[in-house]
Amino acid sequence: MIKGTPALIAGRREEIINACEQLYQTMSFREITLKEIGNAVPFSRPTIYNYFQTKEEIFLALFEREYLRWNTALESILSENISLTRIEIADKIARSLEQRTQLLKLLSMNNYDMEANSREELLVSFKAAFGRSMQLIHDILQKFCPKMPEAEIQNRIYVFFPFMFGIYPYTAVTDKQRSAMQAAQVTFSYTSVYEITYSCLVRLLGE
Repeated sequence: MIKGTPALIAGRREEIINACEQLYQTMSFREITLKEIGNAVPFSRPTIYNYFQTKEEIFLALFEREYLRWNTALESILSENISLTRIEIADKIARSLEQRTQLLKLLSMNNYDMEANSREELLVSFKAAFGRSMQLIHDILQKFCPKMPEAEIQNRIYVFFPFMFGIYPYTAVTDKQRSAMQAAQVTFSYTSVYEITYSCLVRLLGE
């Protein structure tokens, strides 16, 4: 059992996640180790094991936090608008994802291994945040597209969420990748998170 006040426990947990997040700005998932994360927090590395048993669990917690932040934006769309056209829905959801590039980066990783190497209670917490995102998209479509049948809402959700896995690789390209595409003589049009998301949603929702 973790010792300390609830505030201390929550604070240290956040420090671990923040350290992982900071490393992830300049290092790949493969390069980041528990040792690297331990060197970036102001307490001993063994203390990390009181909160997370694997590197994958820390990344899962970071992933969950990104979904929670996106959920806040989706909740605002739902609560702050009386009515929206389908074009406006596409615009607002695209803008909400434009602010969550780290969520999209995490989605582009091998989530199967991340989830397989995490304890069930942490995976349940993550799935709850993910499930809330799906529910909020459902509620947005249900509220602002009242004539859309439930089956069509579900169909669009299960097209859009798998689509999200591919957004980051098409919008965040390294110089090495760009050079390789040019050398391979592959014609490729690079676009922004907003543009690719908006385009997909407009096609899914129709005008």
